Amino acid sequence: MSLPAPEPSTTVVITGASSGIGTELARQLAERGYNLVLVARRRERLEELAGTLRARHGVAVDLDDTPVGDRDARARLVGSLQDGEREVVGLCNNAGFGTYGRFQKLDFEREQEEVRVNVEAVHHLTGAFVPRMLERGAGAILNVASIAGFQPLPYQATYGATKAFVLAFSEALHTDLLGTGVSCTALCPGPTKTEFVEVAEMQGLEANAPGFLWQSAADCARDGIEGMLHGRRTVVPRITNKVTAQAGRLTPRSVLLPVMRAVYGRG
Repeated sequence: MSLPAPEPSTTVVITGASSGIGTELARQLAERGYNLVLVARRRERLEELAGTLRARHGVAVDLDDTPVGDRDARARLVGSLQDGEREVVGLCNNAGFGTYGRFQKLDFEREQEEVRVNVEAVHHLTGAFVPRMLERGAGAILNVASIAGFQPLPYQATYGATKAFVLAFSEALHTDLLGTGVSCTALCPGPTKTEFVEVAEMQGLEANAPGFLWQSAADCARDGIEGMLHGRRTVVPRITNKVTAQAGRLTPRSVLLPVMRAVYGRG
């Protein structure tokens, strides 16, 4: 197993823990006895979740409302965690968001923030904790990518590109870490019942994905945790997502891009 068994002196950090997959990662890791550090900007949600997990599972749950897209704030978070009383043996880089529309029509500052949260935070936090994990000879990182990372996405140019980075970075790092006792796993969900669609203002496109394609956040988190525990390189939940991912990799761009434009476009 790559993620060490829970101990009183260790903890797992989860970013984007206030909703969706992040909340489910917290619930299921707490059920397994892991102490947690929950990171998200919506502190009220974190406090409610933390209270529930402490009461039900008797684990230590610390909270931090650091905006992970802010470099200086993120550096302070890293310093606090590295100086904390518990050793970080697991890291779930789950924080992220998407935008929707033609790139040239979107708010450019929002697009840059998307890169800071989806890419820079993942890279920074991973790099900050890998050395200590290597010293222990054990540890696991779970980076939440997406099946969007397997191909370019018209109308979601920035989002698809950020997830392509997370996927490529995580798979390469996994290989770099082979034999060290430390692993990096890329979790690549497909359509998942979270707040993502609302945040990205994609509500009108939900009907484009039939109901059977949607996965619950709980099931997705379960797949990710199993990947962490067993040190897997990549986890693509459900056969439908595996087919979509492979199609994205293998289909010629001259065919793929017009199809994706037709599916995602709405003017």
